[in-house]
Amino acid sequence: MKEMAQIALFTITSLFLLSSASPPTPHPFHKIYAFGDSYTDTGNTNSTTGPSIFKYVSSLPYGRTFFHQPTNRYSDGRLVIDFITQSLSLPFLPSYLNTKADTSMGVNFAVAGSTAIRHGFFVKNNLTLNITPQSLQTQLHWFNKYLEAQGCEGNDSTTGQCSAAINEALFWVGESGVNDYAYTIGSSVSGGTVQRLAIKSVTGFLRALLTKGAKYIVVQGLPTTGCLTLALYLSSEDDRDDIGCVATANKQSYEHNALLQSQLQVLRKQFPQSAIVYADYWNAYHTVMKYPAKYGFAELFMACCGSGGAPYNFQVFDACGSPSSSSCSDPNRYINWDGVHLTEAMYKVVSELFVNGSFTHPPFEDLLIRKKKETGMY
Repeated sequence: MKEMAQIALFTITSLFLLSSASPPTPHPFHKIYAFGDSYTDTGNTNSTTGPSIFKYVSSLPYGRTFFHQPTNRYSDGRLVIDFITQSLSLPFLPSYLNTKADTSMGVNFAVAGSTAIRHGFFVKNNLTLNITPQSLQTQLHWFNKYLEAQGCEGNDSTTGQCSAAINEALFWVGESGVNDYAYTIGSSVSGGTVQRLAIKSVTGFLRALLTKGAKYIVVQGLPTTGCLTLALYLSSEDDRDDIGCVATANKQSYEHNALLQSQLQVLRKQFPQSAIVYADYWNAYHTVMKYPAKYGFAELFMACCGSGGAPYNFQVFDACGSPSSSSCSDPNRYINWDGVHLTEAMYKVVSELFVNGSFTHPPFEDLLIRKKKETGMY
């Protein structure tokens, strides 16, 4: 009954949310800072540093749906962070490495292929799947350099420059940790070790932001990684859960998220002046998988862009964009875009489930109300 009520709320909200026909609504945030991996990256990577099997991200059909050209986003169009910025009446976030971009209203530090754990850990353990040197620590370093360029140094957020750079911003921390698990598959490094180190890294990263004065943070959990085409392609057919996804992978992500949420609760007590929201990617994705038709989806597991045909249309060495690949005629009916990343349609649904509060804890609307009260808008 609860899930059906959430679907009803989603349907009603969708009539108004992100609608160009709706009158403009004043929003309290003047900028957004985003962090994470390929689910959040809007251009900090390219084919030479991102996930190696998706080396054609700089070419069509990536970007075909909305931008009509590749933007180094790992999708056919917009990502969750793009829909979030639009819902807050802000422009799309420029990537940090785009030195010519206007960063006055926010910056995206996320990097496709990046990890929560420092890159050195993977080098030390000879985990050659990780060709991306950037981690959350890299993104924190970039953020510090950005603040310094704004005349804000150290941890003092009370000066004019720092107040403008930090206090007026929403910090969006996209999922981080999926790559850590992926890069250690088949190695002697246990999932438990990855979980412990990844959670420690994410928690330390969040603590650093909070110490600098971040007051409004949204932290995404891991999605149902067992529902991704790649996971199904690599797994045994007897490893499935109640929604047809890889049971062991979904369980791993679920347990990771449970530990992350416990750490967020600790941070809330340590930084009571800050609002820390958890975005429940796992349950949002899981709900869509249980009721796909309600959200407009017909293809749950097959990649829209890839090669090989049914059941998955995915080949590791002939992934989306390769000469032998092709893309479906209607990505809006698909959840999976290239086998690991999602379609714009799915990202839009997830973003709406976050914004309307069904899968954010506390509700995203509460965070907006708190900020509006602070700025005298409410």
